[in-house]
Amino acid sequence: MRPVVPIVAAAVLALLVPTGPAAAAPQAAAGATPASEIASEAESAVVSEVTAAVTAHLLTSRRVDGRRPVVTVSRQSDGWAFGTAVLAGTPGGSQLPDGWLFLATRSDDGWRLGLEGEAAFAELAKTSPVASPQERALFAEHGDAQSTPLAGGDFRTGMQLPWSVGASWIMSGGPHGWGGSELPYSSVDLHGGDQVVRAARGGNAYTMCRGWIRVIHDRGYSTDYYHLWNNINVNGAAVGAGARLGDTGTDVTCGGAANGRHVHFGLRQNSVYVGINNHNVGGWVPVAGAAYQGYALHGSAVRYPGAALYNYGALGFTQGIIDSNGGGAVNRRTGPGTGYGVAGSIADGTTVTVSCSANGTTHSGRWGATSLWNRLSDGTWVTDAFMWTGVSGPVAGTC
Repeated sequence: MRPVVPIVAAAVLALLVPTGPAAAAPQAAAGATPASEIASEAESAVVSEVTAAVTAHLLTSRRVDGRRPVVTVSRQSDGWAFGTAVLAGTPGGSQLPDGWLFLATRSDDGWRLGLEGEAAFAELAKTSPVASPQERALFAEHGDAQSTPLAGGDFRTGMQLPWSVGASWIMSGGPHGWGGSELPYSSVDLHGGDQVVRAARGGNAYTMCRGWIRVIHDRGYSTDYYHLWNNINVNGAAVGAGARLGDTGTDVTCGGAANGRHVHFGLRQNSVYVGINNHNVGGWVPVAGAAYQGYALHGSAVRYPGAALYNYGALGFTQGIIDSNGGGAVNRRTGPGTGYGVAGSIADGTTVTVSCSANGTTHSGRWGATSLWNRLSDGTWVTDAFMWTGVSGPVAGTC
């Protein structure tokens, strides 16, 4: 039975029944199917149709590698559907899952749909009644993964590490791929403290699978959290930075393996995994080496896998971290260059707020050579060569 038939019949019946206080309730004909059952049957038909269409799209547009499609329709209304599409691996096997949100709408020739990262997804999100206004804005920011540049030279994320600010956890695995050793090295493995995994930044959260949460953030970023125990069950709920998502664990319901409880934390931009290398998360800048190796930097402080990372919280978009490229203090000056007087010093690893920037004398640091100088909120100046800001230019305009 096509679902549109009972829906139209119900609408016609409503037009024929008088309304208002004096109207008598219509009596169901003998043997008639209750309206609730008709609606349920129509919804089930939509779920079946959408599941088939999304599954077919997955199998023809994505690298399956023997993984099984798992499609979940979580919302539907007026010929629209929304949900998750996951390629799940074998629990305990070598392949981790991959997954996307999807939007679909009924058209004359079937279902038109798009997965995260496809132009069709962003286009459908503009008018979809099953996406909230906040979701529509976020989905539009993520754009088309095939044509939108990643990072664009801006490595600021505004994210904290995925646990309570002020606590320290162990980085058990340095930068590596979402699925292990493949590029890009988007992920790190983390555990410790109270083992409560929290959102790195505010956004909208989605349960991709048991043990796997995705949070869609602003500026085109999203973060993935896998292997969770006791994860929250969410369908686009707004969460703030630090909101509880679950506990570190070893859950591999959707595939892969986990040796010891941890959270597999992955960074995405424009709906694809991106290298976490050089991005700042919680005051630390991961630097990639071989898979699961590498290290993290806070100023000149270096932490290798197996060491603890203190969660400094999110670095503001007009802030920087002093990096003297070897430890020690950096001179503050009264103007943008070494020709100006010394106005004190500032310790390596200190978080500072930049008011504006100007060109001055050229210096070289860990991140290269530059003539840019940053005026701090106290009015003193520090060369940009000895500061991590995430961009090569001014973060707060020019002076």
